[in-house]
Amino acid sequence: MLRFETAGESHGECLIATLTGLPAGVPVSLEAIDRDLWRRQQGFGRGGRMKIETDKAHIVSGVRHSKTIGAPIAIILENKDWKNWTEALPVEDFDGSGGKRKKVTRPRPGHADLAGAIKYDFDDARYILERASARETTGRVALGALAKALLRELGIEVFSHVIQVGHEQLGRNASWDEIVALNQRDEVLLNCVDAEAEQRMKAVVDEIYRTGDTVGGVFEVVAHGVPVGLGSHIAWDTRLDGKLAQAIVSMQAVKGVEIGFASEGATAYGSKVQDTIHYNLEQRVFTRGANRAGGLEGGITNGQDILVRGLLKPISTLRKPLESVELETREPALAAYERSDVCVVPAAGVVGEAMVALVLAAAVLEKFGGDSLRETKRNYDAYLEQVKSF
Repeated sequence: MLRFETAGESHGECLIATLTGLPAGVPVSLEAIDRDLWRRQQGFGRGGRMKIETDKAHIVSGVRHSKTIGAPIAIILENKDWKNWTEALPVEDFDGSGGKRKKVTRPRPGHADLAGAIKYDFDDARYILERASARETTGRVALGALAKALLRELGIEVFSHVIQVGHEQLGRNASWDEIVALNQRDEVLLNCVDAEAEQRMKAVVDEIYRTGDTVGGVFEVVAHGVPVGLGSHIAWDTRLDGKLAQAIVSMQAVKGVEIGFASEGATAYGSKVQDTIHYNLEQRVFTRGANRAGGLEGGITNGQDILVRGLLKPISTLRKPLESVELETREPALAAYERSDVCVVPAAGVVGEAMVALVLAAAVLEKFGGDSLRETKRNYDAYLEQVKSF
């Protein structure tokens, strides 16, 4: 079973990410991991924190000579901003530490601040926001890169692109080749495959910068090369679409998820929604007339590209704060402001890739097993032959 965890606070000394269950022999490239970490930091609308941090993965266990060894993998990700917080967030208390704290007593609407402070009985929300922060997703992206390495060995690739920022939309379907080319660029604006649509999206972010507001949007994650048969229909918690939905909604600021063209399908008739089935006699493969289902039917992959969209709300920290309450006095006050981003949709797409890759890698290992990559591939190839002979 593939399991992962992250630990660490936004302004703590470091973030830690662990992954257990990858078979031995999976090639690991620090350059590839760092590339995804870099992509997570890019995009028009990011805040000052991205100018401080240059995320690099430091693997301390589970990988030797550039390959996994079957043992748990642990990654340390340094927080360079820690030097500014060593006295505000010490592990061990010290005399006079009370005056060094950077309390948050005016909770931000839309953030975990107030609910978390009440739940954990804190008189300020600092510890809540430190862990609830999307800085945590750095660890997810690092681990997602490892999951991608396994999937890549089986011919499966996972990428993302942005289809909406604010009210501006891509307005068309993107091809797989467009998405791949987009994510190979060394400069990221809003990670949209269409240059004209991207400029319209940028204009929205420009306006948001001017007004001190924030803006959300929609990203799409596409998994290409996924075989038929991952996941199952037999129980509610074995359905792969449910696992993917939970993974995406677990991301900070994501309030909704869509598999395939769910929203469009909800307003159309059945005859216009289902993906018709055909058979290519020459190639001996089943084909579909479209991919409105997003590669999943009955909780099982059907051999088409998996399409998963995350609906991202505008982030909660605004330069022009909203109405709130001072926790100590219960008097009306403006919400606290922490250094923040304006638009994070492209970055959220990279995190979405990581979550989809981790879910798919877990599904692959559940179905094909293997303590070594060679064993997993042997089982996988045998299954593909079985599918061909169906």
